[in-house]
Amino acid sequence: MSKVAIIGAGFAGHTAAMYLGSALGKDHEITMINMSDRFLYVPSLVWVGIDRMDPEKTRFPLKSVYDKMNVRFVQGKASEVHPDEQYVIAERKDGVAGTVRVDYDYLVVATGPQLNFKATQGLGPEHGNTFSICTQAHATQSRDAYLENIARMQKGEKRRLLIGTGHPAATCQGAAFEYITNIHKDLVRRGVRDKAELIWLSNERSAGDFGIRGVHVKQNGHMLSSEDFISAVFDEYDIQWMVQKGVKAVDSKTAYWEDYEGNQGETAFDFAMLIPQFTGMDMKYIGKDGQDVSNKIVNAAGFVMVDGIYGLDYEILAETPEAWPAVYQNRNYRNIFAAGIAFAPPGPISVPHKTPNGTNITAAPPRTGMVSGIIGRIVAKNIIDLVQRGRMTHSERMSEMSAACIASMGDSLWDGSAATIMVYPVVPDFRRYPNEEGRDLFVTHMEMGLAGAWMKRMIHTTFMHKLQGRVGWQLIPE
Repeated sequence: MSKVAIIGAGFAGHTAAMYLGSALGKDHEITMINMSDRFLYVPSLVWVGIDRMDPEKTRFPLKSVYDKMNVRFVQGKASEVHPDEQYVIAERKDGVAGTVRVDYDYLVVATGPQLNFKATQGLGPEHGNTFSICTQAHATQSRDAYLENIARMQKGEKRRLLIGTGHPAATCQGAAFEYITNIHKDLVRRGVRDKAELIWLSNERSAGDFGIRGVHVKQNGHMLSSEDFISAVFDEYDIQWMVQKGVKAVDSKTAYWEDYEGNQGETAFDFAMLIPQFTGMDMKYIGKDGQDVSNKIVNAAGFVMVDGIYGLDYEILAETPEAWPAVYQNRNYRNIFAAGIAFAPPGPISVPHKTPNGTNITAAPPRTGMVSGIIGRIVAKNIIDLVQRGRMTHSERMSEMSAACIASMGDSLWDGSAATIMVYPVVPDFRRYPNEEGRDLFVTHMEMGLAGAWMKRMIHTTFMHKLQGRVGWQLIPE
């Protein structure tokens, strides 16, 4: 009997657990270790953050799903991995003191990100200066603070709302973009849009870069860039926008930043939602003699090193699509895999930039949502292969992977809207697509309209169906 342990029940880990349990659970031991007893559908937290969705509609209990899938569930925080002796130690989070030992033959690290607020002085809800929509608790805090600002606007006060990224190397610009456009629509709906000054502040090289080097599509015989697309939205919604800026510190009223040229500046606000830097989760990797073996498994940021090619200069990396991992397997411990945000990318997708002061202002590669789900499936299928056949047969690099992003601009199915962006491949491949974008211009697509709002709501419903393991869940793509 083989034992498979998964750490983290986000998109990647939960997807992997479902496939593993469905295929192997009756004859082998599949164990999920997760701090919470609930799955959280993070993309819909943007609606929670403006009081347009009940937080409970974004989550569901995990154990009942895992019971159906023949997956053992341990509610706990993985604190130690012992790769030589093949077990994980988890601190229990189910109300009982102590730890749990989980043995494994195969380990999937799918922890998602650690929200590294401390990397930016004064950032985050802990200080009360800025807010976040990265967790359910953070989204409800953002909602409450946002509603306080609404109340003041309804009394006639003017307010400055700052949305974007809170670190020079932050990712997840898409979530912040979705939040600011939803705020615009909500302010219009509440009749106080004229009382609000909306400001976008980002570390992107250009508006619409999103950490993937931007997007270009052919429309009516002309090339349209995501910069054109997103900046047009900002102009239409009267949103001030600033890019090429890395936030270095914040206080209760001001964000302090450095720009590409090394200039120092500041932006005042009354309310701010700034996405922090993401790093890997804190876990100890302990060898058989008690020595620290983390350098064999994770990089300096705590992400798991897999079968990518690391250390390439960006110019070489951009011309080497095979540098991106294919099976997400650690090279030193071949029974350890990483999925979703937990794996270490070989470098940025977007063109990096270092200021004259030495500050690296570069949008980090996104590995959330659809990308996480796909990688979770690939890892699960390969472990199934190894258990049943002794060899892996599945692979998919981000330079071979398509991804869709639907950024809602209001949740109404009658007068809402959404920006729908389809990208193939996520990482440009200039060998297969020798155009200036390195992408398939037939597949890559952008549009905006009411249909996207319907699609966004439909995806919420269908994914909540899929991720609860209901009838036909495997037919719904990641």
